[in-house]
Amino acid sequence: MQQVWIYDTTLRDGTQGEGISLSVDDKLRIAQRLDQFGVHYIEGGWPGSNPKDMEFFQKAKELSLSHAKITAFGSTRRQGVSAEQDINLQKLLESGVETVTIFGKTWDFQVTHALKTTLEENIAMIYESIAFLKEHGLEVIFDAEHFFDGYLENSTYALETLAAAERAGADWIVLCDTNGGCLPQELGNIVSTVSQHINIPLGVHCHNDSECAVANSLAGVQAGATQVQGTMNGYGERCGNANLISVIPNLQLKLGFRCVEKEKLQQLTSLSRYVHEIANVAPPNNQPFVGRSAFAHKGGMHVSAILKTPQTYEHLEPEQVGNERRVLVSELSGQSNLLFKAREMKLDLDKSNPVGKDLVQKIKQKEHEGYQYEGAEASLELLLRKDMYDIEDSFTLESFKILTEKTAGETMKTEAIVKLRVFDQVVHTAAEGNGPVNALDNALRKALEHHYPDIKDMYLSDYKVRVLDENEATAAKVRVLVESSNGKQTWSTLGVSTNVVEASWEALSDSILYLLLDAKQPIAQEQEKQRSGITNH
Repeated sequence: MQQVWIYDTTLRDGTQGEGISLSVDDKLRIAQRLDQFGVHYIEGGWPGSNPKDMEFFQKAKELSLSHAKITAFGSTRRQGVSAEQDINLQKLLESGVETVTIFGKTWDFQVTHALKTTLEENIAMIYESIAFLKEHGLEVIFDAEHFFDGYLENSTYALETLAAAERAGADWIVLCDTNGGCLPQELGNIVSTVSQHINIPLGVHCHNDSECAVANSLAGVQAGATQVQGTMNGYGERCGNANLISVIPNLQLKLGFRCVEKEKLQQLTSLSRYVHEIANVAPPNNQPFVGRSAFAHKGGMHVSAILKTPQTYEHLEPEQVGNERRVLVSELSGQSNLLFKAREMKLDLDKSNPVGKDLVQKIKQKEHEGYQYEGAEASLELLLRKDMYDIEDSFTLESFKILTEKTAGETMKTEAIVKLRVFDQVVHTAAEGNGPVNALDNALRKALEHHYPDIKDMYLSDYKVRVLDENEATAAKVRVLVESSNGKQTWSTLGVSTNVVEASWEALSDSILYLLLDAKQPIAQEQEKQRSGITNH
């Protein structure tokens, strides 16, 4: 099995993406995680460009890495300046790394129009910069910037730049599709041709402007490249870089190359989500291999098939990349979807149970009314349990009232008054909040915490409102999705109504009812109070 070296540039190229910003500590944490995963090279930044990157390299010396090499990025010397006197090359030495990557122009158009220098001077800049770094004992990777565009315009000159890098002692030459416009077959043919002229290892660095960065990286490896540069989750300027989260499993599971250890590949999903979290980016549900929807099945016929043989609608086992199979229940569902979800929830439901068919129809009707259980599986489980086992709720609503007051020059005040029935007693309480939903949430908790202490550890982690029919303006039906957590697990519930407060109440009360499904309540003291007829006010 041939080895492919993975070169990660999330910490440098990835941070050039719009909306991506990483602190020094963020970069150190990601570097540590990339090393644990088995990445071979971690590009930390450009030490000559800003103080943050230089601080990273100083602190990176303290990292205890077991696998990866930290690399510094820079450019060839400036025109008219010797390599020894070039500030950026000196900064690369000062970074303290053992491996550096420098880029140089390989497209004659870029040399004459961007650098404003001669083709001969550019060759000298490449050769002298690499030779200088090699004299200081460094491993040198030469990133051939704009190589594919340059090759298509003037292949003779493009190859001359690579030959200069090789003569100077470069350890790697990486061919860059800097503008991201190359197509896979074209790129593969060029890499194959270059490999006949260059005797040192080749790599590829692809941008995603044509949505081909992953495909181009695979084509490059198939044509002879043994290093792939890219970023986690495809972060990068413009449309991003080659997404290593997709490149790695495609190379290893589909094409038979070795990128990381087999057991490490099972960390792929958690690695992707970790980087998303540090970068404060919401993970796309449809991200290949690692997204929540990557192995999610919704259509009834599809679910029926995967229950028999998963390969019918899955290109690999989700566990191979650390993901999991999910079945969604919606208006497109059949009984197979429901049976799968019931089994997942450890509920005793099989095809012979007539409740199953009734539940399918009930769910479809609820979806028609605006409910959507794909993102609110706690509400779905409550629905199934109530219909299957005829369980009683831990509490029921008698009434609630929202009072809102706004006076000139004062902050708006909101109070919720809630009356609940818990066991055979009525609990009547009130609480304030910074809005009607917050006040209602506070009052609901206040009414129940004494009876159900587990509620004290529960908190609201997300709250979303979606208007279902914008044409109805302020009279439109809304769907409220609430995400709750107790620090150990997270669950989502929903409510639907033309009144946002009523929809919020439904979602909030469901979130507590779900928490209490397995609560060992009521406690003996509460039972005694119930028998004594004590009512809390």
